[in-house]
Amino acid sequence: MSQLSGSTSEVGPSSSQSDDGTSRIPPQPPPPSSSGVSSSGSAAAADQSSRQSNLQRIQQRKQQVYNWPHNKKLLKLAIYSACQADECKCNGWKTPIPPAKSPRVEVSQPLASFTDPCRSCTHVLETHVSHLAPLSEEEVNRLLGMVVDVENIFMSMHREEDADTKRVYYYLFKLLRKCILTMTRPTIEGPLGQPPFERPSIAKAITNFVLYKFGHLAQREWQTMYDLAKMFLHCLNHWNFETPSARRHVTAEEVSAYKINYTRWLVFCHVPAFCDSLPHFETTLVFGRTLLRAVFRSVYRQLMDKCHNERDRMPPEKRVLVLTHFPRFLSLLEEEIYAQSSPIWDPEFKQVPPSHLQASLETKLPAASVTTASSLRRSGEFEKLTVPPSDKDNFTTVNLSPGFGKKQLREGGTASLGEKRAASVIPEGPASCRQSDAKKRRLVPEPMEDLPEATVVEIIATIDSPPNMVGPEAVFPENAPRDETAKQEELRGIISFHVVGNSLTSAVSKQTMLWLIGLQNVFSHQLPRMPKEYISRLVFDPKHKTLALIKDNRPIGGICFRTFMTQGFTEIVFCAVTSNEQVKGYGTHLMNHLKDYHIGHNIYHFLTFADEFAIGYFKKQGFSKDIKLARTIYQGFIKDYEGATLMHCELDPRIVYTEFIAVVRKQKEVVKKLIEMRQQEVQKVHPGLTCFREGVRGIPVESIPGIRETGWRPVARATRVARVTEECNDPDTLLTTLKNVLTTVKNHTAAWPFLKPVDKNEVPDYYDHIKYPMDLKTMGDRLKARYYTTRRLFIADMTRIFSNCRLYNSPDTEYYRCANALEKYFQTRMRELGLWDK
Repeated sequence: MSQLSGSTSEVGPSSSQSDDGTSRIPPQPPPPSSSGVSSSGSAAAADQSSRQSNLQRIQQRKQQVYNWPHNKKLLKLAIYSACQADECKCNGWKTPIPPAKSPRVEVSQPLASFTDPCRSCTHVLETHVSHLAPLSEEEVNRLLGMVVDVENIFMSMHREEDADTKRVYYYLFKLLRKCILTMTRPTIEGPLGQPPFERPSIAKAITNFVLYKFGHLAQREWQTMYDLAKMFLHCLNHWNFETPSARRHVTAEEVSAYKINYTRWLVFCHVPAFCDSLPHFETTLVFGRTLLRAVFRSVYRQLMDKCHNERDRMPPEKRVLVLTHFPRFLSLLEEEIYAQSSPIWDPEFKQVPPSHLQASLETKLPAASVTTASSLRRSGEFEKLTVPPSDKDNFTTVNLSPGFGKKQLREGGTASLGEKRAASVIPEGPASCRQSDAKKRRLVPEPMEDLPEATVVEIIATIDSPPNMVGPEAVFPENAPRDETAKQEELRGIISFHVVGNSLTSAVSKQTMLWLIGLQNVFSHQLPRMPKEYISRLVFDPKHKTLALIKDNRPIGGICFRTFMTQGFTEIVFCAVTSNEQVKGYGTHLMNHLKDYHIGHNIYHFLTFADEFAIGYFKKQGFSKDIKLARTIYQGFIKDYEGATLMHCELDPRIVYTEFIAVVRKQKEVVKKLIEMRQQEVQKVHPGLTCFREGVRGIPVESIPGIRETGWRPVARATRVARVTEECNDPDTLLTTLKNVLTTVKNHTAAWPFLKPVDKNEVPDYYDHIKYPMDLKTMGDRLKARYYTTRRLFIADMTRIFSNCRLYNSPDTEYYRCANALEKYFQTRMRELGLWDK
């Protein structure tokens, strides 16, 4: 202890000297907090501000020391340098005058000189620094940097109350003291090992998670998930983890494992962030699943507290990201972290990202995951998952009701694990097998011009703003969503959703068994045609699971299902809600939870046999009698029922079904606001359409005057892609083409009856029979007025000429024959130009 005690008189708060000889309390890093971040938003912000301030003060202090004169630097280093006199064992020069007991010394206290003797060994100060004279300025500054770090660690050690943390500080304090004495670089050796400590790292696993869960999303949605991943990794890299002594309700084995990782984190990540003399590593690069499992729930909870407390200070776009999407992201990540066999923790995880993400992965992946990008891009296959035979029938309880709202993007399932999750909840076979057998289709969104994100954010903020939520609709909303009541009750904790099942190979908790018995009773009571023995056999069958709706800790409804992972679909066996809890939207919300749960496990097809009383319910939930799966996929797998109708539902992985209705309603509000904004920008008012009064039953949208000025664009046609005069292209080109057609038609030998309007004096009763007359002269006038914005309007007028002629004249007349001949020529001409679809 002589080394420690010998140094405290010089680096302690009462005698650490500044450049003017006064005592100085050096800046120090805040010790690791037992709670990570404060639950108060302002306190958390203050902690972060304090952290940055400490870092700046430390760097400023070091820069100040580096700028000292050379002799002054040697005087400072003498305190930490061994005496060079023969056989002298003094390990640091000590001032000959004992330091005052007051925390501060008079400013007039003189500086030491090279001739002052050491209080310990009596040798002059010069003998403690003689070996430093030949060192370069760079090496001297490196030693002075370690001196500043020693002082900071010393102060943190004396402020720290936790014994485990204090021991780590003392170890690092001695290590740096020894390195200054021996003029070496600090190297941490011993039982802690060297980083990285686990593979894959947290950063690699998060990268795998984003690819695994969100790889099917469009680029914009994937970018949102990527930003959330970066945000989470940044939080972990700057997180103050709780001390081992602060952890509660954990086993001795878990405490022991956490203590090792906590010590490693202090030594390699936390302290080096403030003391750059020590080798520094990012937390997410050197730690893996063990540490993340130990701290995730605590970090998750405190992050959400901080986000909600600071919501009023966030800009609208950040509020949507942090309060809507981030909780959902963390909830899905929690499922993979605590799963028994999640592919994101596979060291050999290989999944090629979608093509639109390739460029992003090459340039934008977080630094933490750059080292793995090459391996991710090499493979051309999806990860194949296997489930050990012993795990296939394990019981599991999955909590589908986390304590936060479920406003979210579709990137996976809705399940956030409550108690535990086995790999066999819905065992996954090879992804390639599932894709081919079930013939799932990934919907690729058509490219289209989108609105600026800032505009959408502004509109959403206006819609959600309390001052705008006024009027009768705010108090008495019309046509409220069917599941709105259920969603509100779930948010308040009145109801919850859990996936439960029986097991023959592992213990089943008493709570789960009570729920299964309650579900059996609900199904038996609500499905009187089903034999009770049959219901009991399926509910307690380990191959079947049940999504339970729990209220007052008892089941009031549920959906019993069986998943055929090799076939890529799930069979819904029973679906019921107790009679006194119906007409509250529970059935809809229950089915939506089931859809989200299965999408999270890459199952996109439901099949069920519905009786005549249930067909209406299943139709409302998106089921259809049109079975899109090939019979060979499900025949021989599902149970057949007499007098029931087979129905199928295909799930869209881009949709969060528990939020679908709310999202659609919000989209409608956004459209309304956009219309209002467009109306305020209107520069020209177009006249109304008159063609309907003339007998036209329908016209294409693109022919509405002014429609293009609103920003609308027609969807590209899948046929006749080479048609250069299509209405979605240059209107002048179309006009020229139609003018040429009209000219050739006028010049045809059969066109003479149709060149001008029918004279009423010559044919008095013509307009009594023909309500909507048309002729080639009128068409020429319309062409000059740019009436024909599409080829269809032109064809409609030309066709009316021929139909009017055949309506008024008999087939044996010259006029009738001219109409047929000219019509045939017109159609041939239009086909030659690629303007005729028939």
